[in-house]
Amino acid sequence: MLISLVGAPNKGKSTLFSALTMNDVAIADYPFTTVDPNLGLAYATKPCAETELKVKCKPRNSLCNNGTRMIPVNIVDVAGLVEGAHTGKGMGNQFLSDISASDAVIIVADISGKTDNNGNPATDANPVEDVKIVIDELAQWVAAIVKKHLNAISRRNDAMVALCEVLTNMKATAQQVESAAGTAALAMSKIHWTDQDILNFSRAFLKINKPIIIAANKSDTPASDKGLALLKAEFGESNVVATSGAIELALRKAAKQGLIDYFPGSQSFNFTGNVTPEQKAALEYMLKFVKEKGTNVQALLNGAVFGTLANIVVYPVEDENKYCDHSGNVLPDAVLMRNGSTAIDLAEKIHTDIAKNMLHAVDAKTKKRIAKQYPLQDGDVIRIVSAAR
Repeated sequence: MLISLVGAPNKGKSTLFSALTMNDVAIADYPFTTVDPNLGLAYATKPCAETELKVKCKPRNSLCNNGTRMIPVNIVDVAGLVEGAHTGKGMGNQFLSDISASDAVIIVADISGKTDNNGNPATDANPVEDVKIVIDELAQWVAAIVKKHLNAISRRNDAMVALCEVLTNMKATAQQVESAAGTAALAMSKIHWTDQDILNFSRAFLKINKPIIIAANKSDTPASDKGLALLKAEFGESNVVATSGAIELALRKAAKQGLIDYFPGSQSFNFTGNVTPEQKAALEYMLKFVKEKGTNVQALLNGAVFGTLANIVVYPVEDENKYCDHSGNVLPDAVLMRNGSTAIDLAEKIHTDIAKNMLHAVDAKTKKRIAKQYPLQDGDVIRIVSAAR
């Protein structure tokens, strides 16, 4: 899974990226700090099945901390997008292309009101414009790709297949293309679309192919409540998360240094090391903030993975009685699956041969045999029974 962090320059993307991944990246108070996209690993969190099953897990593909499973997710921090980026303005199209393989997009907006759409200092700037510009640039970028190939597409009878081929780098599916065309009220038998038709299709396609969650960043600054309210009014409360990348990064660094005991997403922490008076004052301020508001950086990631992308967590095992693999590792893998996936979809994710030769599955919690088309539930522990070795 890959999630992109996108936004206009100087909105706190690189700080948020560092807070999520603990990667050291260039962070500065001026536009275009990020030139090359930064790649990192973050962890979505869910209660681990070990607690319910009263066993101690031994993860292989993830981590576990006191009953909380930490599942790795790839994050890319893309250079700041400015209005006109799809025409080459600012850092241009190459950074729009960095988004193409993403499963979802987190748009970072500055709710402090202190930076304009180009990342320059401002007063009382509207963060809604931060988000609208990014959405429009993405749509214009997709529209340019479709328009470039429109003559070739219009000559084919299988227009849906042709569009999927054109958008293959974006992991487009036939269902997504057909759904987007339907939303835009466009015919798919023979494509002779106007420029506006193409743009309408692109907007509809992006909503499906690159679902968006908004990070209302810099929530620790004065006047941030006003910016947050503006974003929620425009884009809906469920699509906006108020975050403080700066405080989350500071807390994770303090924990790494042994100064505090802090787990990402917690709304409290304990002092565990010797701190200077200055450090204590700063940390006490941050403690008050997380108790009252929370940095919500972990909530942002979890919301993207489990809410926006509608994933569930499933644990495949080889022994349904001991909940382990052939080496004795208990609950070894926590696998992200889209909600609505079936047992055979899980088998396919494990190995194509296992899926091809699958006989049935077993619900390890109930020990009951289940069919290939059994709809997986969040937290399921499943043994796939296959004729394949």
